Amino acid sequence: MDAQFAGEEEPELRATVMSFGFKYGLPVDADLVADMRFLPNPHWIPELRPFNGLNEEVSAYVFNQPGAKEFLDRYAELLRLIAAGYRREGKRYVTIAIGCTGGKHRSVATAEKLAARLAAEGVETVVVHRDMGRE
Repeated sequence: MDAQFAGEEEPELRATVMSFGFKYGLPVDADLVADMRFLPNPHWIPELRPFNGLNEEVSAYVFNQPGAKEFLDRYAELLRLIAAGYRREGKRYVTIAIGCTGGKHRSVATAEKLAARLAAEGVETVVVHRDMGRE
C-alpha cells in the first residue's frame, strides 16, 4: 500500500538566508523579509564599528539586546509553520532576507544564527551576506 504513495512526499525545502542593508534596497528575490533595525546599532559602538556580525563580539552584543533572542525564537517558530505550508504547496526554495541599516552587523549576526537553526532542523541552508563590506 505504501508503494502507491511513493514519490508523493512533500518536497524538501532549501533555504537561502540573506543579510542585507536597507540603505541598498530590498533583495528582489526575497520571499520573506525581517527588519532588525529595532535593535541598537553596533555601528555606534566605536570598538564594534570596524567588525561585522560574523565576529563574536558583535554577535554577542546583538543577542544581548532586549528582544533579540525572543525575536529569533519566535521567527524560527513562524518559519516552521510557513515551511510546512510551502512544502504542502510544492515550493522547494525560499529566500529569507534579514535586514538592518547597512547589512553589516545586526542582519549578519541574525542571519547566521537563523541559518544555523534551520540547518539543525534538517533544512538545506545557504547563507549570503549581500551587502557586507560594501561601505
